[in-house]
Amino acid sequence: MTRLLEFIVAIVIVAILGVVVGVAMPSTGHVEREMLISKDLRQVYDVFSNFRRFPDYTVLRSFDPKVQFELSGKAYGPGAKIAWKADDKKVGDGSLEIASVDPSFAAVTDAGKGTIVWNLENGWRGHDKKFTIKLERTGRSQKLVKVNWSYDVTYGWNLVDRFSNLYIHGDPDALIQFSLSNLQNVMAAIPNIDYSKMVPSIVDQPAKPILFVSTTAPRTLDDVDTASDKAMAEIQAAAKKLGVNIVSPRITFTTNWGDQNYTFDVAAEIDATTLKINGQDVELTAAQRPSLDAAAPAEASTAAGAAPAADAAAAPGSKDKLGRVIVDGNVKAVLAFGGKALKAEWNGTGAGLPQTRQMLEAYSQTHGYKFDDVTYRAYDIQVKAPTNNKGTIEGYDEQKFEIYLPLQGDNVPDQTPEQEAGMKQPGLDDTAPAGSSSAPAPAGTAPAPASTAAAQ
Repeated sequence: MTRLLEFIVAIVIVAILGVVVGVAMPSTGHVEREMLISKDLRQVYDVFSNFRRFPDYTVLRSFDPKVQFELSGKAYGPGAKIAWKADDKKVGDGSLEIASVDPSFAAVTDAGKGTIVWNLENGWRGHDKKFTIKLERTGRSQKLVKVNWSYDVTYGWNLVDRFSNLYIHGDPDALIQFSLSNLQNVMAAIPNIDYSKMVPSIVDQPAKPILFVSTTAPRTLDDVDTASDKAMAEIQAAAKKLGVNIVSPRITFTTNWGDQNYTFDVAAEIDATTLKINGQDVELTAAQRPSLDAAAPAEASTAAGAAPAADAAAAPGSKDKLGRVIVDGNVKAVLAFGGKALKAEWNGTGAGLPQTRQMLEAYSQTHGYKFDDVTYRAYDIQVKAPTNNKGTIEGYDEQKFEIYLPLQGDNVPDQTPEQEAGMKQPGLDDTAPAGSSSAPAPAGTAPAPASTAAAQ
């Protein structure tokens, strides 16, 4: 009986000691990790200001490859949400919501720093759980971004929760540390370019019929202009022969911006989806992916389509392996565009087009917009072209281009953050012209703009 009483007293003493220790332990928990990333500040800010890239860098997928993510709420900024479900207890079910961003995306580049707060709901002990990501431009040349990712939790008077603070360097710390390492790999695949002055928009227009010619030229403005004019002359001759009208400015699909040469397609929208070729009506359809049949070797294709040797002998009115109609000589026809595209404007010479295309790609990657630069290539439309005044070219530095990057997937947002904020692209007076020897400058043929997604 005495030993039983001693055992009971020991249990009471241990319980009292546990309560005392629990009361003495902090009512909040905090852990943080830092990493330097060699990227533009705005890019890192954008990645953390939406959850569309979260599955690509979070360590949760490493813990459980079968984890399922679901986006909801806004696409960007406060109100954006992501939830996950997993069978692995280490991952469990949970969700994140962006609570605040400071400053706004339009001001973070000038501010040189920013703070993003995520609210967390999951099976970890405590309440008022949140991640805080602090970004600051640093380095001798200010080309690095210091990322400070912290986790904060409140335990209150729940003594069991307070004891869980002993393990805050377990799952919370591991999630931050490993996710930061994965983020390095994600950011490495994004072009390191400052797109903070660009005002992109997401546009959606129906498919349109086009005539196009594939060509290649050395990477100089004069050579590309010459190749574009030659291709456009072929398109105009084919349109006249077909009895259709060209109803858009010149469109240029980029295939390969190489070190020495530029491979591209010159195209123009027409006003008919059915063409009469050799006395037969041919209905234009969207291009199809190349056949994987081993007996049918893949074609070398451009944005709107290439003209392989096999097609050179094909009869006008027939279709190539991609479903594009052979019109005459190098001219083909296809039902192009259709779907959503990311659009930007460039004011100046064509020398600024390659950089603008790269900005669109970087913007898409940081915002989680999917694109296929092999099948659905970027293209540009020359809205305002130079004029020939009695042999003198005028307005060469005052050209206006619309550049499009076709987007893929079913969950593309309706608007970019810039669109939601009502921002407008600066005009010619606000944009310094680019140089004159580094990029193509296609010439236009009609005043009306065309549509917004690339042909295959």
